[in-house]
Amino acid sequence: MKPALNSIQQRLSLGLIGVVILVGLLLAQVSLWVFDQGLRRYLNTHLQEESETLLAALVRGPNGIELDPQRIGSSYRRPFSGYYFLIDFDGKQWRSRSLWDHQLPQTNTRGLQADLQDGPEAQQLLVYSAQFRRFGKTIVIQVAQDYTPMLDNFRRMQWMGAGLGLAALIILVLLQRYLVARSLRPLEDLRLQIAQLQQGQRTTLATSVPEELQPLVAQLNRLTQHTEDRLKRSRNALGNLGHALKTPLAILFSLANRHELNNQPALRDNLRTQLQQMQERISRELARARLAGEALPGAHFHCATELPDLISTLQLIHRRDLQIQWSAPDKLRLPWDREDILELLGNLLDNACKWARQQVQVSIAQLPASQQFELVIEDDGPGIAEAEREQVLSRGTRIDEQVQGHGLGLGIVRDIVEHCGGTLQLQQSSLDGLAVVIHLPAANAD
Repeated sequence: MKPALNSIQQRLSLGLIGVVILVGLLLAQVSLWVFDQGLRRYLNTHLQEESETLLAALVRGPNGIELDPQRIGSSYRRPFSGYYFLIDFDGKQWRSRSLWDHQLPQTNTRGLQADLQDGPEAQQLLVYSAQFRRFGKTIVIQVAQDYTPMLDNFRRMQWMGAGLGLAALIILVLLQRYLVARSLRPLEDLRLQIAQLQQGQRTTLATSVPEELQPLVAQLNRLTQHTEDRLKRSRNALGNLGHALKTPLAILFSLANRHELNNQPALRDNLRTQLQQMQERISRELARARLAGEALPGAHFHCATELPDLISTLQLIHRRDLQIQWSAPDKLRLPWDREDILELLGNLLDNACKWARQQVQVSIAQLPASQQFELVIEDDGPGIAEAEREQVLSRGTRIDEQVQGHGLGLGIVRDIVEHCGGTLQLQQSSLDGLAVVIHLPAANAD
């Protein structure tokens, strides 16, 4: 679930970045356009007043209509000042000194021109054209102002806006990630609790969750309780069935051993064999059904806690002078059901104690290189010949049928190992007896 939460957070962050960039660009362009239009309207009024001032500067002189230089602003006399005019009157033209040798383009429309015109020194001119009637003639006056400083200011504003927008975007993304992480934290806590539930570290989920998650947690707890109840009923039913079958089988065994059958050895041996097979088959199938019915794991097997008690029990059952040694890291925990591992080790250690002369060793370790748990049970007994080990491990083969006197009963052990996804091998022990080596993959533990 954690990768899914990270994916949600990433998608939300990318979505926020995209929306903020789109909205920011749109707002910036709209703001600049509105500001540009407002400035142009203001300059339109200013240029219109300038054209009227130039119209008033046309006066009658000794040589006819003349332009009175006293009524013209000094900015029109300074070259490339950014303020220009062109007056057409009855075939005559007056150009501002500021134009120098540049010519203003002729315009066909009156009022403020929509497009900027090229001016001297790579200037961009805002041009206003007005037409008047005076002295019985038509007078066309064009007034222009350099718009380049405004364009430069716009570009600076764009860069400043981009910088501020980027800073705001970073702050928003960080704030969004914090808020999303805080909002998804209950889901992450729930994921950890489900992992703990799967690993057998807890039996129910905590109900102290946000209101939105309470129905989900309640439903999961009900499902967990329902599954646990069904598992308990199934195990109890299997146990009851096993106990119910033991008594009839014991009676049949006693009947098979009665002296009346001594004169019929073939019938007696056949009956004993069939009853023995029935007993082993029932035990094995009951154990397999119990394994298959484990929908949820129980408590895990803590080596330092469980092994001493198990070994003490075996020493009480077998000879007290039998040396049973164990080794395992103090904090090593096998992440499988405690009952399964106890049954697995109990069967193997019980068999080792039966055939050991003086010494039994059990070691449990986690192999760092292969990420596996290794369980090794050794004894100094007679062992099993190498040629017969494959027959012992083959499914459906009883060890006591292959090697006289060896009743290993590997069926339940093999089922538990297969259930855990591991492997089982029989090897020569360092104590000159039998070594049972089991590898359980840590990757399948959960």
